[in-house]
Amino acid sequence: MSKRKWSVFTPIIAAICIVIGVIIGMYYASPHNKSIFITQTPTNKLNSIIRIIDENYVDTVDMSELVEDALPHIISELDPHSVYIPKIYAEEVGSELDSSFSGVGIQFTIQEDTIYVNSVVKQGPSEEVGIIAGDRIITVDDSLFVGSKINNRVALRTLKGPKGTQVKLGIQRSGEPDLLNFVVTRGDIPQNTIDATYMVNDKIGYIQLSKFGRTTYVELINSMALLLYQNCEGVIIDLRGNTGGYLDIVAKIVNEFLPKERLIVFTEGRKMGRQNIYSNGSGGFQNIPVVILIDEASASSSEIFAAAIQDNDRGTIIGRRSFGKGLVQQEIAFNDSSLLRLTIARYYTPSGRSIQRPYTKGDKQEYQMDLLHRIEHGELYSKDSIKLDDSLLYHTLNGREVYGGGGVMPDIFVPQDMIETNTYLNEVLKRRLILQFSFQYTDKNREKLSQYTNEEELEKYLLKQHIFDRFVQFADSKGVQRRNLLINKSKDFIERTLFSNIIYNILGIEAHIKYINKADSTFQKALEVLEKGESFPKPPAEKLATTDETTKKGSTTVSK
Repeated sequence: MSKRKWSVFTPIIAAICIVIGVIIGMYYASPHNKSIFITQTPTNKLNSIIRIIDENYVDTVDMSELVEDALPHIISELDPHSVYIPKIYAEEVGSELDSSFSGVGIQFTIQEDTIYVNSVVKQGPSEEVGIIAGDRIITVDDSLFVGSKINNRVALRTLKGPKGTQVKLGIQRSGEPDLLNFVVTRGDIPQNTIDATYMVNDKIGYIQLSKFGRTTYVELINSMALLLYQNCEGVIIDLRGNTGGYLDIVAKIVNEFLPKERLIVFTEGRKMGRQNIYSNGSGGFQNIPVVILIDEASASSSEIFAAAIQDNDRGTIIGRRSFGKGLVQQEIAFNDSSLLRLTIARYYTPSGRSIQRPYTKGDKQEYQMDLLHRIEHGELYSKDSIKLDDSLLYHTLNGREVYGGGGVMPDIFVPQDMIETNTYLNEVLKRRLILQFSFQYTDKNREKLSQYTNEEELEKYLLKQHIFDRFVQFADSKGVQRRNLLINKSKDFIERTLFSNIIYNILGIEAHIKYINKADSTFQKALEVLEKGESFPKPPAEKLATTDETTKKGSTTVSK
């Protein structure tokens, strides 16, 4: 370019440089008004904000702590079942569905700020060194381990630990003047997911599943084999209170009850196409009559089980409307052992219904109030209180009507047993006095009570011991005002609860369940259905009429 042309642009270039200089000068002259322009995409914006805080914030910030505090709030803006789990809780949460964990092998109760051993795992680490039911843990590794700071979470973290590690327990035992010291080497403690398997009578069996963990399929096969060996002709599978577990495990279990090529469940999400899970015809229990029990606490995999049986008209569902969780989570582990459980899909029952109850993103509190709303509306006590959405009407294989939009509706509704509450009962429940008395009575009379080997014998003994009257005296000593009229109204409930607790303390959970079931209306209804041979649902009347008419026409044609 010629010098003449350069001379034309020189004033313009100089002016631009002056303007840039002024802007830069103003920027550095006002540090409290600095602006950092970010042009990244929204997904990178969070990383940029964290970096900017780290580099520019006026005070020193613990960035790890900041991120840990922020993540739960971010995830809470999604659905109610997506959750971030910090590393301090990840291990105990992650082991909920595992086949085992590593620990000392005891079941315990915390009473008056002290850990009491309820029972010891057979052939477990504690039994091997001589710890017995009724012992109290006073010290751990020579440090005092009692007081108001001791709770279930603290106790679990202390007693659990890597396999092969040792912990020294200082034990106070009845009749021993001094502490007994035991060094326990932690080992693998099996976690069973089936709490009870027994024959109710000569023909009907019963299985209670607490969750769907890694070992549940094998456990169920073994339980069914045990019942069939005892000539079981029909089975009650109790999923009440079962909050779910692994999708693949429940699918394998349902497969055992369905004929070939029946849809069990299908899933679908924004990033994943529809995935169908069908039965393969290899199931060993395809023809045995089955009844499934559910309630408002039956969720997720429990609902998949119940809905698959219901939609395929394979068995009868009895109880109350289930929880209503129809979302599938994927677990993502981070390098620091923290976890993210992120909802990646919805699952649908064989008829095509979603049973996920409505929710508003970011409003977990309202979602968690659902059970309270059900109680307020009277749903637990009357089927008519449940409002069904006709736009979410579906049909089972045989044409029966079922509904989506919030839980599985049972085929037979059984209301929750009514408990006539009063001020006396409310007081003893609020202060957990029934539980306290049950444990203290067990602890004082453990040697005598341990002579009984089943719940029927133990119940007969307890009926002669004036347990209820002793409890009332115990409540008196705790300052509960005696109201004889209210006490008598609450007697049946309190006495049953006392007996069930004592039976659990001495004989374990299966005996406890047997005792509870004897007076349980939902269980009794299931037993009635099986004994009458009515577990296989019948098609609706109009479909039967159509089938009969078709059969008649078909037979006439053949005869011609």
